Amino acid sequence: MAPSCFSIHIWLTLVLLGKGAWGATFTVINKCDFTVWPGILSNAGSSGLESTGFELQSGGTRSFHTPPNWSGRFWGRTGCNFDPKTQQGSCTTADCGSDQVQCNGGGATPPATLAEFTIGSGSGTQDFYDVSLVDGFNLPILVDPSGGSGICGSTGCVADLNQHCPNELRVADSGACRSACQVFGSSEYCCRGAYASPATCKPSVYSQIFKSVCPKSYSYAYDDATSTFTCTGADYTITFCPSTTRIRVTSLVQLCGYFKLGTMSFGLAKLWDLIPNILSGTETLPLLADVKQTWLCSKAHG
Repeated sequence: MAPSCFSIHIWLTLVLLGKGAWGATFTVINKCDFTVWPGILSNAGSSGLESTGFELQSGGTRSFHTPPNWSGRFWGRTGCNFDPKTQQGSCTTADCGSDQVQCNGGGATPPATLAEFTIGSGSGTQDFYDVSLVDGFNLPILVDPSGGSGICGSTGCVADLNQHCPNELRVADSGACRSACQVFGSSEYCCRGAYASPATCKPSVYSQIFKSVCPKSYSYAYDDATSTFTCTGADYTITFCPSTTRIRVTSLVQLCGYFKLGTMSFGLAKLWDLIPNILSGTETLPLLADVKQTWLCSKAHG
């Protein structure tokens, strides 16, 4: 018997609306030229995923499904040394303190770049996600939503923030940059006590350095306005050491704006030669976020 129009309508409705009710799929990709050991921590009240920590070789991929209402975080551990028989050991950065490959409910030891998520409770409810440098930086991370509705912007810290890390925040020989809160421990830097509100906790000179390099990431605890992203019914790809992100630029003023954000690195002489092709749409530009240049602004604004 052929299906009725009513049953087809019901099936389509379930397909279109049911995705959010089933939670989200996370795909973790390692584009670093070295092995990363991702860690996963589910927040209190959220179901645990099938793994809390694993080894991901360069070029490797692994996916996880989360139920509705799940919230938690992903991060990458580096410089790990685990015994192949006992699986016991530790990591140079972002270690979770479990003495094992699996983190087993342990969080990342700062400094660590964190990808944080709250998945909606069902069909039509928003997910919230961000990449946070509040606990410092150890790896570039990019979060890309797919298949969702809404603004659904990509976010992350795709630059190597270590290249801009002030000496007083730098972790010697480990490739990581600490937060001012971790180093100095003051209430002002940590947004606690008298500074535990958006009205009293303001960006510091250190968080502004983080923000200039990674403008979409949380640079301090109350950096919500430019750092929290939303999407409905999406799946998410988390990439460590993302390859160069390319953008299409349609005006010289727009190009100047990227330099103001400190989000672009390119040889200026070569860049100027490419301007006609860039504006015609036949060239794209790499976003590496590792320099701050304003020279082109004077050209853009006369």
